[in-house]
Amino acid sequence: MNTLKLDLHTHFYTDAFFRTIRDLPSEFSFGTSSSGQTIIMYRGARFFGVTPAMTDVSKRIEDMDRVGIDVEVVSLSTPNVFFTGAQHQPAVARMINDSYAELIAQHPKRFKGFASIPMDAPDEALEELHRAIETLKLNGVILLSNIGGKPLTAPEYRPFFEEANRLKLCIFLHPMLPANSDAFREYVLGPIIGFPFDTSLAVARMCYDGMFEQLPDIRWIIGHLGGAVPYLMERMDNGFRDFADCRVKIDKLPSVYLKRLYYDTVSFSPHTLTMVRNMIGADHMVMGSDYPHLLGSIDRAVSSIEDLDVSGEEKQQIFSRTALSILNNV
Repeated sequence: MNTLKLDLHTHFYTDAFFRTIRDLPSEFSFGTSSSGQTIIMYRGARFFGVTPAMTDVSKRIEDMDRVGIDVEVVSLSTPNVFFTGAQHQPAVARMINDSYAELIAQHPKRFKGFASIPMDAPDEALEELHRAIETLKLNGVILLSNIGGKPLTAPEYRPFFEEANRLKLCIFLHPMLPANSDAFREYVLGPIIGFPFDTSLAVARMCYDGMFEQLPDIRWIIGHLGGAVPYLMERMDNGFRDFADCRVKIDKLPSVYLKRLYYDTVSFSPHTLTMVRNMIGADHMVMGSDYPHLLGSIDRAVSSIEDLDVSGEEKQQIFSRTALSILNNV
């Protein structure tokens, strides 16, 4: 029996988006690596390399067919729309969301999409949320682990999350560099270590702040197998037990809330995938590749799940069934 394979963690860019990064003043810029690759830099340090499949739909479909991926959910990775200020974010979000809707219309059996949201423009954020989900029929949204250094628990973001909870929104939490990123400038430590670090910080803060308890109907997908969250789950429970501050806004162990979240498989390690499956269950894991970024792998996204020592039913759950149960507009 063929198993539907649905990749929830992939990134697609448009030439127009890259031109916008070039044209608008920001701390992001373009450069060239020692190997001659075009790269995007943040404050002068390498952020990510630009690969052909980031903008080439034919190349994406060719790679999907090669490894047997049926559907990709595309999203706009870091820095998303947040390389620029609130005055420009709505236009950039509309541009990328419209391009995703067009891509899906052209290839309805191969692509789905997560919308980008101009979080620093609160009224426009709610407007774009409704347009993306209700008019464009996209399948959820992507948010970063911090917004220009501000945590997702900041009061100005609360109306958005209350509406997201009402809509039972699927939110893909993708990392951004930590607010103080100076320690991550060498050895490409920003994407390698900084990203999972900031994911873990964001999830821990939202958990202790009561967001998962108070807004239980948001369907959170945590990128890169949750960063360090699975490894720190017991430590977070100990924090709840030992520190009164950690019990002010929640009345259950953090692990209770953390096991309700969903985790993509962008680790590719059979040992860590098995650990998360044992801790959380295959019904809270979704396939991800981080394609077409260099730290991702479309090949290992498939093989790492196929090689797990679990039943075919559980593999099918990870490959697509969990995803289809939490995405919007499917």
